[in-house]
Amino acid sequence: MEGKLIIDNKSSDPGNEPDFLITGIKKNVFVLGLVSLFTDIASEMLYPIIPLFLTLVLGAPMALVGLIEGLAESSANILKVLSGWYSDKTKKRKPFVIAGYSISAISKPLMAMAYGWPLVLVARLMDRTGKGLRTSARDALIADSSDIEHMGRSFGLHRSMDTIGAVAGPLIALGILYLSGDNYRVVFLAAFIPGLLSILLVTFFVSERKRHVTERISFKLSHFSRDYKVFLLISAIFALGNSSNVFLILRAENLGFSVYMVILSYILFNIVSSLGSFPLGTLSDRWGRRNILSAGFIVFGFVYFGFAWVQQSIYIWPLFMIYGLYEALTEGSGKAYVVDLVSSDKRGTALGIYHAVTGFMMLFASIIAGLVWDILGPSAPFIYGGGVAILSSLLIVLFMPHR
Repeated sequence: MEGKLIIDNKSSDPGNEPDFLITGIKKNVFVLGLVSLFTDIASEMLYPIIPLFLTLVLGAPMALVGLIEGLAESSANILKVLSGWYSDKTKKRKPFVIAGYSISAISKPLMAMAYGWPLVLVARLMDRTGKGLRTSARDALIADSSDIEHMGRSFGLHRSMDTIGAVAGPLIALGILYLSGDNYRVVFLAAFIPGLLSILLVTFFVSERKRHVTERISFKLSHFSRDYKVFLLISAIFALGNSSNVFLILRAENLGFSVYMVILSYILFNIVSSLGSFPLGTLSDRWGRRNILSAGFIVFGFVYFGFAWVQQSIYIWPLFMIYGLYEALTEGSGKAYVVDLVSSDKRGTALGIYHAVTGFMMLFASIIAGLVWDILGPSAPFIYGGGVAILSSLLIVLFMPHR
């Protein structure tokens, strides 16, 4: 592993448990992957159509879309820190996971009642609040349940199963839209069903891991390693150019894609991400997180420059496919890198700070993207985001250790 790795498995000993179906994967990790699969079916049924619902049905301007998405994605950032820290302190992960998935599920049918953008904002805030409650505790539970030598593999599998849901969700949404005559509200109501399944799975089939807290848990960054703090800074810089994916969706629509073509291209992106996450997460265990993440940032920059400069819709297909490769390279490896750089006592807190910092930066990135789009045109936010990604790739190579 890279950096000043702090290997401390006394808090959990998953090595005493047999692997569950897949080498190096424990039961908790597999079931939490299924939970995320159903949750992402629910979320991704809505994600690609919400910006279209806002702009085409409710008549919201682009800057407002950016504000709503930015607030939604970052509204629960303080909860990510608090829930991660409190799960470390109490030695309990599962209550935060159950509460988070429950709140997100309830938000789905609420969207069906929206006849103005404020209720859409409320529903999106609820959905992301649920995500804020569960994310750090869930990721820490995955780490607690995994052998240290298979950490990237575990996070890669979880991300892969999560993204399978992101493939199925838009496909289900397409079918419902076709059968209902493009009735968005029916999609919002139907999304509650897989959300409910995820709650049942985590309640009855995920077990708490026994851990022993050996020191007082603190928010102070001085209590974390130099490499963790540097990685946190580089991640924040990258996130400042990483605006919401809704801008990719709206750019596809801007170049002439129909609603159905937009959703299909988004499905293609998720297929590539799902297929790549598990093998690339495993590869990060062998080649090092820094190398995988640096490559991912470069791929992101290439895609964003592509969205800025292409003028024909035919190029949207390969760009979305390559964007799926970026997500496969970075999502699981980034979380595994955080776990590498801290002790097991601080996993929830470290992951919470990581999610919170990047989430807050993404808020500003989305607001900037919406304003720049309205002022300078649709290419501008992608040129900006691509430049920030290339800078981040250079920084991680220069300032993070090779192994």
